[in-house]
Amino acid sequence: MGLLTKIFITFFKIGLFSFGGGYAMLPLIQQEVTSTNQWVSVKEFIDIVAISQVTPGPIAINSATYIGYKTAGIFGSALATLGVVAPSIIIMVIICRFFFKFKNNKYVENAFLGLRPAVVGLVAAAALLVTKGSFIDYKSIIIFAAAFIASYKFKADPILMTVVAGVIGFLLY
Repeated sequence: MGLLTKIFITFFKIGLFSFGGGYAMLPLIQQEVTSTNQWVSVKEFIDIVAISQVTPGPIAINSATYIGYKTAGIFGSALATLGVVAPSIIIMVIICRFFFKFKNNKYVENAFLGLRPAVVGLVAAAALLVTKGSFIDYKSIIIFAAAFIASYKFKADPILMTVVAGVIGFLLY
């Protein structure tokens, strides 16, 4: 199988089997690109996640685009992006077609209720994955704690927090 085909299939599988959005996709993306295919190292993946968070757009799409480009250039980028979004588009077309017919069905409602805990677990796994290699010394822990407190307790603007943390990181490192 050629590299471009493998990139598309890998990201199609990620898009197909990930529920809950971009952060819930991160553990599966990390497994596929660092362990299974070894397209990037764990450190590179953490950097990709950081870059994907500060660039406009969904984190999973940004990550797929960057990894595809790093692995196989422009065509790899396009196929990784198409692969990760195609399952969502296909599934949404199918769901929209049948949603109004089955929206009050107790089995459909229960299925969606059952997906909620899985999504929370995937997002928690993504948070743990990102923190695993992010703290390099006590200064990085202080930046994290300050950003967390400012965001949680004082409801600080996330964009401002990202810029301030980036500037502090640039100055310290």
